[in-house]
Amino acid sequence: QVQLVESGGGLVQAGGSLRLSCAASGKIFSTNGMGWYRQAPGKQRELVAVITRGDATNYADSVKGRFTISRDNAKITVYLQMNDLKPEDTAVYYCNAGLYSDPWTRYDYWGQGTQVTVSS
Repeated sequence: QVQLVESGGGLVQAGGSLRLSCAASGKIFSTNGMGWYRQAPGKQRELVAVITRGDATNYADSVKGRFTISRDNAKITVYLQMNDLKPEDTAVYYCNAGLYSDPWTRYDYWGQGTQVTVSS
């Protein structure tokens, strides 16, 4: 049973910072890409940032220069450092990971979500 457990969400004022963490556990042979998505009320889930196993990254235009994604392969953990937060960053943030349970079997997993609220 593989689980992704997120932490680090909360309430912060505009201009503040938060750091999200997402740790994977369970039967994991290896990891592939990992990333963060978010969903605001009444909106579709959108990509925030992704990182490959080789540390190549991609960001949504709306967060470039403010958010930084990183990962620790030994801990099977992905992080999202969020600086200069804006009210429009308010959403539930979800962790996503492509994980192999053996050399041939890959599944996509999602975390339970963590709320980020930015007050103006």
